[in-house]
Amino acid sequence: MVYLWTKSLHLLFVIAWMATVFYLPRILVNLAEAGEVASVRERLLLMGRRLYGFGHSMFGLAFLLGVLLWQGHRAWPQWFPDLASGRGWIHAKLALVVLLLVYFSVCGRWLKRSARGGALPSSKALRWVNELPVLVLLAIIYLVLAKPF
Repeated sequence: MVYLWTKSLHLLFVIAWMATVFYLPRILVNLAEAGEVASVRERLLLMGRRLYGFGHSMFGLAFLLGVLLWQGHRAWPQWFPDLASGRGWIHAKLALVVLLLVYFSVCGRWLKRSARGGALPSSKALRWVNELPVLVLLAIIYLVLAKPF
């Protein structure tokens, strides 16, 4: 039962983090299109800062629970099965998660640059960039469900 609760909470925090990964670039698109309307820019920057902070918290919790699911069998073999040893899919999944974390961090840097008055990429470029995490998440889901190697 401990394993199932841990896995459920891990999924909850992953879903919450992915919501921030998907929405933060939309805020950047709106910032790029807001122009010099100060009230709109300030509201979007506030939303972006709060969302970015929330995303970091959700990633941290998902990460800790993910490590527990992955390595918990070493300390508590009665509660956590060893499901990933000797399997390459977990390494591919973790590499893709790192890629998503880098993507999220780059979006956060763009948000901070915009708050300091710096330029953002064009709204069209940001719209294209916004699609990338969907493809990465699809690959992660496939690896977790199919465990192809």
